[in-house]
Amino acid sequence: MAWFKKRRKTAVIVQKNASRVPEGLWVKCPMCAQVLYNKDLGTNQHVCPKCSHHFRISASDRLRMLFDAEWTEHDRGLQSTDPLQFTDTKPYKARLEAGTLATGLQDAVIVGSGRIDGMPTIVAAMEYGFIGGSMGVVVGEKITRGIERALAERAPVVIVCSSGGARMMEGVLSLMQMAKVCGALARLDRAGLPYISVLTDPTTGGVTASFAMLGDLNIAEPKALIGFAGPRVIEQTIRQKLPEGFQRSEFLLEKGMIDLIVDRREMKGVIASALRFMGADDAPVDRASADSDTLIPAETTRHA
Repeated sequence: MAWFKKRRKTAVIVQKNASRVPEGLWVKCPMCAQVLYNKDLGTNQHVCPKCSHHFRISASDRLRMLFDAEWTEHDRGLQSTDPLQFTDTKPYKARLEAGTLATGLQDAVIVGSGRIDGMPTIVAAMEYGFIGGSMGVVVGEKITRGIERALAERAPVVIVCSSGGARMMEGVLSLMQMAKVCGALARLDRAGLPYISVLTDPTTGGVTASFAMLGDLNIAEPKALIGFAGPRVIEQTIRQKLPEGFQRSEFLLEKGMIDLIVDRREMKGVIASALRFMGADDAPVDRASADSDTLIPAETTRHA
């Protein structure tokens, strides 16, 4: 009995010592298995310094990296009304609430205006942490409004895509957003204003089948999964083994589906150079906007 008590006490001591190590202090790279200090990884824009694996990052981090100093978020309060009253294994309203709790957002995109290397630009960044970055009515509406704002202000548009595709919980209303955003981009094109699409891991489904592939310049991050149906679904459908690296950025570049592959650490500079080449105007951004718009310092716009 004394032996049992002694072992139990030792186990408690070990457990107490283990609990002193803060969670999330270190992260293991899924590609090279290198153990990385989380703070250093953030300083390196969440790119592994050993193998250059690009970790997924939040929409607010994207905007913070692209904009110069401060930026204005537009239409922040828009949220889905659950138009179909969708219920499956989990009610859609519960999924929306969980997405907000996880990301601090009302839906899967942030649209903001600011400056990229001094040039006024409208940027929409999709948030994969909110129901897989899926595109519903709110995502389509916010991106469309952002494009219309760009038309009014004569500003270029950058959309950072990160999505599993159209949101099934909103049915055909979600699919309608494909046409709506593409129609807005057509007006942007007729106005002679640049649109750059940035494709990150993953960009799939209805997003790929619409605005993600319509950029005047389509830029992808290294090894990003880009396609309509996923490779596993395609293999099961055609009953054939797919080529190595199928639907990854490098494969698509080789086949002419995208224009460039750019390391995240160089993304802002490449976008700025491209916008200048396309004749982006240096006129100041018109900040007359809706009452719900919020001026946000770039360095503080971090979401959970």
